[in-house]
Amino acid sequence: MTSRTVKAIFLIAFSALSISVTAKNDHKNHTAKAAPAPPYAKRVDAMRFADDLAERRGLERAWVRRTIGQARLLREVPRLVLPPPKGAPKNWAAYRARFVEPVRIRAGLRFWQDNAQALARAEREYGVPAEIIIGILGVETLYGQHMGGYRVIDALATLSFDFPDAHPRAAERRAFFQRELEQFLTLMKRTGMDPLGPRGSYAGAMGLGQFMPSSWARWAVDFDGDGRIDLWRSAQDAIGSVANYFVGHGWTAGMATHYAVEFDAAHLQLDELLAPDILPTFSTARMAAMGAQVQGEGAQHAGPLALVELQNGGLPPSYVAGTENFYAVTRYNWSSYYAMAVIELGRAVAAARP
Repeated sequence: MTSRTVKAIFLIAFSALSISVTAKNDHKNHTAKAAPAPPYAKRVDAMRFADDLAERRGLERAWVRRTIGQARLLREVPRLVLPPPKGAPKNWAAYRARFVEPVRIRAGLRFWQDNAQALARAEREYGVPAEIIIGILGVETLYGQHMGGYRVIDALATLSFDFPDAHPRAAERRAFFQRELEQFLTLMKRTGMDPLGPRGSYAGAMGLGQFMPSSWARWAVDFDGDGRIDLWRSAQDAIGSVANYFVGHGWTAGMATHYAVEFDAAHLQLDELLAPDILPTFSTARMAAMGAQVQGEGAQHAGPLALVELQNGGLPPSYVAGTENFYAVTRYNWSSYYAMAVIELGRAVAAARP
């Protein structure tokens, strides 16, 4: 899961004196902003957490305290994890355009060509289509081009001990990142990696597929067979790990992700159909009785379905009938918009192949 901050720079002409004064002030302000935060070694709550973690995990207390103690607050990160303002319009067309676009499609073609054997093997062994894996890696990191530059230890410590109270689920999310910090340190100790070295997203996600530490510990695989797992440099490990993650979250080989749906306005019970959100709940017969008729092959779909709504700003929303495989894609990132972007990018790359 990645985030990009776009900074706008405006050049304003001043007199020579004004430029001189402004430059001095800007330098002073930049210096103040750039000054590193004090290390977490000075925080009582962080050191208490380190002691508890060491005891529960059977890790050397001094090593855990020293490692967490060297982490530093990333001042911009608490702001980045806050949800968008309530009422902010969602726009599927705009969201899609960020990911299903020529640069990403061309990069996906190159990645598929370079890793065709690994993708075919993953599809054969795990039942996850190559285009789904291609979609994930393209949306997450543009096939390894944007894996994040934050020290993972800093990101996880920041969100463990300085998660913003303004977040509506602050306590829950703070606990989540504390568990991820625990998993990260355990992983580093088990693999012998330097815990101050790995870099990733502002949330602590790592590698081509942006695995959180708990996902790495549970789902990452040594797909290239070199005796170690490297999700940063081994495309094969990333491919196999993404496929294994999907299988672990309920992926069913051969099942479509979604179907087209049309409404019978006279019988439509839209609120009831949308109530379960993206959780597959209704049979095709039940959906039809509620005014949503699944089209094509979907009419014979045997499993549960969800009516997925994709808002389009001021235009009418788009709707699809999502299967349990669509739901599996949302386990990577809990968003129907994300899942559709992954699916459509993968399809676009597949369609562009010779």
